[in-house]
Amino acid sequence: MTEALRDKIIKVCTLKIQQKGENVGLSFYAFFANKNDNPEVLMEAATWWIMTHKLDHFEKAVKIKALVE
Repeated sequence: MTEALRDKIIKVCTLKIQQKGENVGLSFYAFFANKNDNPEVLMEAATWWIMTHKLDHFEKAVKIKALVE
């Protein structure tokens, strides 16, 4: 995983946890805008989420943050 994607995931997870609490769930789509303007990075995140870690569609932000850190 690139450092830029890692940093973005940590930032988004931290923000979501602050806004909605420790039980907030998210999918890897949470790290992207609603348009597919960077398919390589989207596939990088999807591969990490689905193939590498075999995560469900929605996971707790605290879990994702811990995996990335």
